This record gives sequence, C-alpha cells and structure tokens, in this order.
Amino acid sequence: MNVRQLAAPLLAAVLLGAAGAPAFAHEGPGSDDGRTSAAFRTSDFLAPRQSSFTLAILLPVPTNHVHGVGTATVQLNSDNTARIAVNATGLLGGAPHAMHIHVKGNGECPDAGDAGIHNGHRSMSTTDGLPAYGPIGTSLTTTGDTSPGSALAVDRFPSTGSFHYSRTIQLTSDVAQQVRHDNAVVVVHGIDYNGNGRYDNVLGASELNPAFPQEATAPALCGPLH
Repeated sequence: MNVRQLAAPLLAAVLLGAAGAPAFAHEGPGSDDGRTSAAFRTSDFLAPRQSSFTLAILLPVPTNHVHGVGTATVQLNSDNTARIAVNATGLLGGAPHAMHIHVKGNGECPDAGDAGIHNGHRSMSTTDGLPAYGPIGTSLTTTGDTSPGSALAVDRFPSTGSFHYSRTIQLTSDVAQQVRHDNAVVVVHGIDYNGNGRYDNVLGASELNPAFPQEATAPALCGPLH
C-alpha cells in the first residue's frame, strides 16, 4: 500500500472536519493585534474583488515518518490580500507546527531522493527540500507578522495534532505573483521521526537554528498550490 492509499482515510476526515469546524484564527487584512472573529467583516461583502482560488492537498513528506494529511486553500484578491485556510490531522500533538508558503523553487514537493543523512538517519530536512519548494515567502502565523522573519515564531503557530487554521493576510506582490503562476507550495513543519511523542535530537540540531532540534523544523506535510 503506497502513501496516497494510506493517506486517503485521513484526508477524507480532514475535508469533512474542515466543512463544519470553526476557524483556528481569522484576521482582517493588515491586522496585527491577534483578535479573532467567527464571522467575516461586513466590508468583505460590500466591495467584491476579483479573486483566484488555489488548492493544495497536503501529503506526508517522504522519509520523515509522517502519517498525517491536510488541505490548504488560498483565495487571492486583486489587491493581494489572501484568505488562507489550512486543515491538518494526524500530526504530533502538543508541539508547534510552523507553516509557510514557499516560493521560487520548482513549485513541487520533494521526493525520497532529495533526503539526506542527519545524525545517522535518512530523512528530509527543510534545506533538503528547498530545490523543490523554494525558500519561505510567507509565514502562516496565527497572529502578527507573516514575513519570513517569523518562520520560527513557534508561539504563533498551531500546536495541536489536528487543527483548522484560517487567516486573511496581505501578501507581498512577489509572493502573490508566484501563487498566481502556480509556483507556490504550502509546507507544514514538525515531525516525530522516532515516534516518542516529542521533538528531540534524534536527527540532531536544525540547520535553520541550532537552538531547535531537527524534528521541529523538518517538513511534515507538503502540497503545491494549483
């Protein structure tokens, strides 16, 4: 049985849960104060804007011992505001899961051949996957700054094994262009490589910041936006 067959039941659960679950967080364009709302702002409905819609099916990154799945959608308006939703299940609970839109790579997810050897274990680090999905364009934080500078702002990412994230943010023109040209990939990070229920040093220190273990920053789920 291959990864897609294993992922099918979990993916169905994600899609069903996303249909009826409340948003993890929602903010209006440009908002940095972290306030959440169960309803969209009235102004969202008063001035319709030309928009495009892209979807990513998030599947486990090869070699990283991940069993979760997810979906990501981006509704991108002509003014480069984007309503983004990420739904995931089957990840490690009680630990932060950094999420980003990656751009300017090959617009795809890495395959097993891209994995490296980390602390004696074959696995996929964030930098191993860079040729496929490219560098970070936008950090999908729950509040505040969404620039690449918030890539490891662990206190502002979901920290449950299953979550429903929703936020409206302002994309840079560069990132918005990559989304429109199908060269953007959503990546959810954080893996439990050795199955002991926490991020530890089984894979050594993260190449992004040695203060973090590799498990905390390694890619878990990945999906191109189309």
